Amino acid sequence: MSPLDPFLEPGVLVRHPTEGDWGLGQVQSVAGRKVTVNFEHSGKQVIDAAVVALVFVADDPRGAR
Repeated sequence: MSPLDPFLEPGVLVRHPTEGDWGLGQVQSVAGRKVTVNFEHSGKQVIDAAVVALVFVADDPRGAR
């Protein structure tokens, strides 16, 4: 099973759309729809990408097509 968003890959910088106090996060791994992100203020969190659409930091790579 591939991730729901092909641009979610290790190293990408993201923010959680509703947990702004978590700060900036860096994707650590993607396994199917489970994305592990290391956030500045909340540490490692496992996000279900089918439920939460993480917000890309900087230019959204999906617009570069």
